[in-house]
Amino acid sequence: MVGTLTRVFALCFSLSVAIWVFLSEASPYAKLRENRGPYESSFTGTIVGADEFSWAKIVPTEELIWTECYSNNQCARLKVPLDYLHPEDASAAIAMVRVHSRVPHDSPNYRGPILINPGGPGGSGVDTVLDRGELLSTIVGPEFDVIGFDPRGIARSVPRVSSFESRAERELWSGGRDVTSLSMNASADALARAWARAIVGGQLAGERDDGSLRFINTDHTARDMLRIVQAHSMEKIHYWGFSYGSVLGATFASMFPENVGRLVIDGVVDSENYFATEWSNNLLDADKAWMSFVHGCVAAGPEKCAFFSPTAAEILEKVDKIYASLRARPIPVRTNGSYGLVDYSLLRRKIFKSLYSPYAQFPTLAQAFADLEAGNGTTLFKMSEAPPFQCACDPSEHEFDSVEEAEHAVLCNDGKRIPRDYEAVLAHYQNMSKTSQWADMAWPEFPKTNFQGPFVANTSHPILLVGNTADPVTPLSAAKKMSQGFAGSVVLTQDSVGHCSISGPSICTQKYIRQYFINGTLPKPDTVCPVISTPFPASHDVDSASEAQAVLSLSAEDRTLLEAVRELAMTFDTRFPAGV
Repeated sequence: MVGTLTRVFALCFSLSVAIWVFLSEASPYAKLRENRGPYESSFTGTIVGADEFSWAKIVPTEELIWTECYSNNQCARLKVPLDYLHPEDASAAIAMVRVHSRVPHDSPNYRGPILINPGGPGGSGVDTVLDRGELLSTIVGPEFDVIGFDPRGIARSVPRVSSFESRAERELWSGGRDVTSLSMNASADALARAWARAIVGGQLAGERDDGSLRFINTDHTARDMLRIVQAHSMEKIHYWGFSYGSVLGATFASMFPENVGRLVIDGVVDSENYFATEWSNNLLDADKAWMSFVHGCVAAGPEKCAFFSPTAAEILEKVDKIYASLRARPIPVRTNGSYGLVDYSLLRRKIFKSLYSPYAQFPTLAQAFADLEAGNGTTLFKMSEAPPFQCACDPSEHEFDSVEEAEHAVLCNDGKRIPRDYEAVLAHYQNMSKTSQWADMAWPEFPKTNFQGPFVANTSHPILLVGNTADPVTPLSAAKKMSQGFAGSVVLTQDSVGHCSISGPSICTQKYIRQYFINGTLPKPDTVCPVISTPFPASHDVDSASEAQAVLSLSAEDRTLLEAVRELAMTFDTRFPAGV
């Protein structure tokens, strides 16, 4: 992750000059009007789903109008100002999808919409709710609509950030993930190459900005969220934000404290650190998360962990030997669907990603390590295998793909100005290396008038913060720090490894979240919730029997909740930043 952060850090300051080259002689709207026209009429592509739903058929409106889509959902596009200081100028359109409440809207039991942000920045709330909305609905209860929205600049919302003229151009520049995901300590020049590539990336962003880029930030997205709430004829938001979504939630609560109904921020980022463009304390618990894999494998035994050794020291020694082997000689892999190389950078990336979703990833990672010991890289390669790039005959086919530039746009527009030289990048990387062994894994510049804090508010209802004891990128300490600024807020701790609460199956945590949404009840301060089971299956029959008995003792409602939480733990993607 820190490699990604370091690359973004380089991008945010190395390329800041570019914007003034292209905008100094023109209004921020000049190129926008010349090249694109009104945003509400620039949506020409289609989304192909089970029902071949077309977003182009939905005309953005200031009133919220829902259209049947994707078989069992409703979609809408809300027209909002591109620039809230000049709302009469160009507009943006926010794409949304909802899972309808199971109770009628005219029922006294209906409690309104809950907005979901999956993180990133750059994560698509539409994709999240299309894929996992029913599971989230099971957690929060049938009284709520669950709404996913694509923040401005992201995927189906327009204006959409893109620094490339085509998917092919982006693919040719990136060289696939082999180039853009190079570990910062993979070679002597890896960091310098990332800095140099960032200069080109920033030049492209500046040249191809149509005037909308400066308005792709958290400040404006928080204002869009208020418009969404008001379009539901409500004044107070219900919101659940993960990872970067915690920054968005904290920003909303600070900007509009009187409009907070129920607000959960889960996997909490230190927003002050984020807006300072430091990202220096994200990895405080990363080593702890990594060691949970090592100790978990020891405890699981050879039957349940394919990479078992009797002690943690022996496992770490084997990992070091695999690192050295891949540095000396990457492994070529050819599968039925694709091909590539398993090298040091890929291994580091896959290990770190597994720390986000341990229940989904740890057993497979253990098998990948065991195979690598034998010189076989196929299991590791398949952990993130994607088909080779193919051009699309229909230009609209990928009209609404999420792209990495969108993440950069939000991060760089949000943060404070920072030095532009390579030495500053090097110093940043070296600083983060002191925090964690994972420091090898962590844009044009505009006037900084967007909200950047302070994160202090007496909200109309206290907010709920949720943090795990071993979260690799949003340490529990960040949740406790952020809570200090919000009067009456409470931090709920989940005793587990992984990123955000839904990375581990805890009925305790999710019942507290449900009760908070339903009646506003907060857990007592210092409440700690356990999880059911471990990322590695129990190693002894007695442990397995005890776990099974614990599940059988649950009520039918709690078993349904556990099933939803377990599935989310196996599938939900809450990476921060999105490109890790």
